Amino acid sequence: MAYIKRIQHTYLLSPLALLISGFLSPVVLADDNDLEVIEVHGHTQNKHLSLGSSEAMLGHLGVDFSAAGGVSNLPILNGLMGDRVKVFVDGADLTAACANQMNPPLSYISANQVAAYKVVAGVSPVSAGGDNIAGVISVNSISPQYSETSELAWHSGYVSAKYSSVDNGRKLGVGARIASDTLSFDYQGAFSDANSYEDGKGNKVLDTLYRAQNHSLTGAIRDEKQQLVVKLTHQKIPFQGFANQYMDMTDNTSYGAIAQYKRSFESSELQGQVNWHSVKHEMGFFSKEKTGMMPMKTDAKDISTQLKWRLTLDKNSSLLLGQEYYNYRIDDWWPAIEGSTMMGPNDYININNGKRERIALFAEYESQINNKLWLNTGVRVERVNTQVDEVQAYNDGMSMMDMGSMSTMTTANNALAANDFNNADRDKTDTLVDVNVLANYQITLYDELQLGLARKNRAPNLYERYSWGVSNMASTMIGWYGDANGYIGNPNLNAETAHTISATYSKTAKDDAWRVSANVWYTDINDYIDANIVRNFNSYGLANTTRNILQFTNVDATLYGAKLDISKSLYQSKQFGEWLLKANVTSTRGKRDDTNQPLYQIKPLHTELTLSQQIGVFENTLSWEWVDSKSRVDVNRLENQTSSYNLVNLSSKTTFNALTLSAEVTNLFDVFYELPLGGVSIAALKQNNSAGFTQLSGQGRSFNISASYAF
Repeated sequence: MAYIKRIQHTYLLSPLALLISGFLSPVVLADDNDLEVIEVHGHTQNKHLSLGSSEAMLGHLGVDFSAAGGVSNLPILNGLMGDRVKVFVDGADLTAACANQMNPPLSYISANQVAAYKVVAGVSPVSAGGDNIAGVISVNSISPQYSETSELAWHSGYVSAKYSSVDNGRKLGVGARIASDTLSFDYQGAFSDANSYEDGKGNKVLDTLYRAQNHSLTGAIRDEKQQLVVKLTHQKIPFQGFANQYMDMTDNTSYGAIAQYKRSFESSELQGQVNWHSVKHEMGFFSKEKTGMMPMKTDAKDISTQLKWRLTLDKNSSLLLGQEYYNYRIDDWWPAIEGSTMMGPNDYININNGKRERIALFAEYESQINNKLWLNTGVRVERVNTQVDEVQAYNDGMSMMDMGSMSTMTTANNALAANDFNNADRDKTDTLVDVNVLANYQITLYDELQLGLARKNRAPNLYERYSWGVSNMASTMIGWYGDANGYIGNPNLNAETAHTISATYSKTAKDDAWRVSANVWYTDINDYIDANIVRNFNSYGLANTTRNILQFTNVDATLYGAKLDISKSLYQSKQFGEWLLKANVTSTRGKRDDTNQPLYQIKPLHTELTLSQQIGVFENTLSWEWVDSKSRVDVNRLENQTSSYNLVNLSSKTTFNALTLSAEVTNLFDVFYELPLGGVSIAALKQNNSAGFTQLSGQGRSFNISASYAF
């Protein structure tokens, strides 16, 4: 089975929704007797011009994002976010080592470093990754390039820069490569610095400033049958504001190493990978835009191994066997504040020697059954074990007796909760069984139908299961939802089990002048990890400043949605160039089965229309995005409703030999809008509590210029 080319993400229009819910297509019909299979990846075009977060490029493949920090937004697939989306960076499964998930996997790589990427949403092959129910995002910077001579010499390099006016953002990317016909060495670096951005009313959106840098050094060696790649990484984020969290990031320092080995045999291929990633993470306060005094620290390590062996059964079929091992360790503690009666004299130990260990085996069969039908099916079995050691509160509560009944109650509750937690069973094991069936049927040369079924599972993360603090202060430090509520863990949580069905019909014009693709999907989730209200609290005593304390719990939930993609070639001439129109409409719904209450952070109906022109060395684009009002909200989390809005963006790009220049205006008409997936602004509340918990607003008009020079 041949994987014969890559397709630019600009032209992806959801040909295989069951494999990736509309973003990847493994089948293209060449003629009635010759059917070739293609694995489609997103591949960056003029990639060095892209700087900062990879959010923009993944957005083209249907990924939404829950607002967090400037480089740490959390991806959402089919209405599911957080750990329900499995994210691989260069094949490594990195864990967000933070009670607020401030350092998610995508924050460890900059867009200019990404060589290829793909999104597998909904129904995915078992080989794509386990321990998820939403899908898989994979970004890859490892792409060794070799020269044609045996001498190790200069190969290529680049320098890229970008400026954005809305946040005075400055971004820089650099890369350099030396190579021979058997050796390749590559360095890539990225630097970002931005102030807090302004909204459409010209007001500063407080606490959205950040600074970050990422570095990678990759070495590769090959011969005719095998290749070994070793990559070293380093990240430093000295600060990053999180407007919708009670805390900010005051440091994130990480080091990583990846070793990949591939060898081809006469009728098989072996792939192996070893990953190591270590991070030291700190939360606190660094800006006058959101003040406070409370340090929180996290040390964590990810170690994993992956082994895959693909066996060719015949010219049309293959069997992929795999074994994977993941070991995640974390310590999370909040240092005592000297002289503080409330936060001392002990360190608050939130997670002590936490461990999450996964061992997985899978088998996947793939076959081109005939010139019309392609099939992929597989089974994955995974054992997930979680453990933590004993914890402790700031104090035993007795020292608070003279500070009033409220302080005594909350502190004593934490002391009692720590005692109960330490006496409980803290060793849990889940067995996950994933199964998928994917089929693509080519009806005619111009029509295809894709169907997919999957059972997928995800075990609780350590914070969902082991966050033991029950006081207002302790519980509000937990949660990656940006809703200002507090969360208490539940050691008795079950793993989530999702059953998904997906179907896509695609039709292409005989002359390729247009293409239409329609996708529908439905997911039923048993033991969905949601949260129920324990009590409420009100730190400001105003009618609009009430929040809830919730505890993670298992419920059943249902999600479903539809997407329509259209592409149409409008006009082509030497004088006016080639004009292309693209449009898409996406609708997603999600609810709890027990109460019919909407799930949290489900994006409302939205559509995008893009008109592009390619004329000579110039590429011009005008896009219009419309997002409906958000009226279906999660009342348990006190989610805000948001109004509908329209955004217009204009961009132009040109390439002169080695130099690529770009100019764009985002939010051309400076529209004020609130982010439906943005959560609430705690930073704004601290500056002026009379407005209550207002929704985080989006960026106003921005003039952006960028340049990239390759050498």
